[in-house]
Amino acid sequence: MPQQKKRYPNNKRPGNRPKDNRKPNAPKKVMVEPKEKILTYYPDMNVAMVAEGLGLSNAAMIKKLMGLGLMTSVNQVIDRETVELIALEEGYEVQDEVITDVTRYDEMELVDDPKDMVKRPPIVTVMGHVDHGKTTLLDAIRKSRVVEGEAGGITQHIGAYQVVRNGEPITFIDTPGHAAFTEMRARGAKVTDIVVLVVAADDGVMPQTVEALDHAKAAKVPIIVAVNKMDKQSANPDRVMTELSERGLTPEAWGGNVPFVNISALKKQGIEQLLDVIQLVSEIEELKANPTRLAKGTVIEASLDKGRGPVATLIVETGTLKIGDYIVIGNTYGKVRTMQDDLKRRYQEALPSQPIEVTGLNEVPQAGDIFMAFKDEKITRQIASERQSRVKDGELKTFKKTSLDTMFGDLEQTDKELNIIIKGDVQGSIEALKNLLEKIDIDGFHVNVVRSTVGAITESDVTLANASSAIIIGFNVRPTAAVKQFADENGVEIRLYNIIYRVAEDIEAALKGMLEPTFEEVVTGEAEVRDIFKVSKIGTIAGCYVTNGVIKRDALVRVLRDGIVVYEGKLASLKRFKDDAKEVRTGFECGLSIENFNDIKQGDIIEASQLKEVEVK
Repeated sequence: MPQQKKRYPNNKRPGNRPKDNRKPNAPKKVMVEPKEKILTYYPDMNVAMVAEGLGLSNAAMIKKLMGLGLMTSVNQVIDRETVELIALEEGYEVQDEVITDVTRYDEMELVDDPKDMVKRPPIVTVMGHVDHGKTTLLDAIRKSRVVEGEAGGITQHIGAYQVVRNGEPITFIDTPGHAAFTEMRARGAKVTDIVVLVVAADDGVMPQTVEALDHAKAAKVPIIVAVNKMDKQSANPDRVMTELSERGLTPEAWGGNVPFVNISALKKQGIEQLLDVIQLVSEIEELKANPTRLAKGTVIEASLDKGRGPVATLIVETGTLKIGDYIVIGNTYGKVRTMQDDLKRRYQEALPSQPIEVTGLNEVPQAGDIFMAFKDEKITRQIASERQSRVKDGELKTFKKTSLDTMFGDLEQTDKELNIIIKGDVQGSIEALKNLLEKIDIDGFHVNVVRSTVGAITESDVTLANASSAIIIGFNVRPTAAVKQFADENGVEIRLYNIIYRVAEDIEAALKGMLEPTFEEVVTGEAEVRDIFKVSKIGTIAGCYVTNGVIKRDALVRVLRDGIVVYEGKLASLKRFKDDAKEVRTGFECGLSIENFNDIKQGDIIEASQLKEVEVK
């Protein structure tokens, strides 16, 4: 009878020693040290994201922030310094996000070895008022090349060209205007090194001159002033210097740092001196690029040519672009088939700062798109396809939303500076507001007023705000429905006020991380005043047509005249024909009167709103 194996309870042998089932040569188990705890930080991280990264609940995270003296909601963006403090407490190391996803190539920051960097030509944009000679100056500079023996070339418009001065090239970009320049910046293209501001010596500073100056200042590039039309008898360059110095451009002749060059584009006088000054400024800037890497740059303009297909004018910012290179531009791609300049001269390669017209693309890209060269066609196809699908899904970054709620978290990225555009009803209010905001200094953080002008908020303001990551402050002015929509599409915040100190309070509160409004004003509708009726004992009755939304009996109202607020108050009455009405909707007529206000005029816009309680998340 075979001998049975002894069974022990719980598979344990006497002496409580567990049975060793390992093979004789099996490796011993080694205790693995836990991986280092790392939190990846990226801009716009809010409380909830940081909590998730640290393995904390939202409540625990908010409690820790309260311990640091910060009252926050889960959706509020927090700055890097605060994130580091809490991460350290939890035993985490904070590291910045490194973009390795090639589909986000336009967001990648290319780091070059200093020994690979060589001097590159400056890229110059010419801006100014519409009749002050911008185009004449560009033509005069372009034609100056004929003297250098380049006659015979057929010049065509490709949006950018180079001229050679003292053996060194200078690149000029011919943009349609400052709006196009700013839109390109808004798309992430930092293509300009120097701005030449053209001002007519007989007209002086005009509205568009100021607008162009605002855009140039926001780009934070050196400005050279070209005082044009010096051949005219009415020319007064001192007046130009005075008017521009009042706007922060102090001439070198007066001890400032802005070069002023007197020219006559029509007579081709002073052009050589202007080119000399441009080269001098570019030497001070020490502009460099690495020509040994694959090219990266920006689309200046693009079109569909009947014979050649999609054609794009590119400016190479770094690297060298060669015939046969595969490139991704925005959401399309291609293989560089031909390269030529505005004189139709063919090139085999294009160096940094060189403008070049390229064919061989699959589709027409957009002005301002970033391009990058890759090693093979398969990669370029994949990247372009992935970018197209991400744009459709809304995943690819199209704009960066700037608001008071997010800007506190962006202090590290914005060099402790909040950009603001002020629009107001009168110059006195704007100056008072500007002075008040410029005095704000909390932990070295300050306000930078990008633009401050009288009048309604326009699409131009929104475009500038988008490019400058600025917030628009409206004081007693309102944007139209179209401008509101444009601002929403571009992620630009418009904040409206009627009391000066409230603006400063909100910004200071945001800086301290405590901006938590309990109520917000929601516009419910607009009505246009079409007729006026004077009624004794009652006052003025406005016959209105509701153009948008709904007007309610208990609404707060603003009276807008040419986009400027002339009165704020409450409705006194709301009627449909002779009957009282609780509300009147779009497309219907109504009669209304406003408490303590009888100066209603035909064409006024009545904007109705209600206060809505905001849930604290």
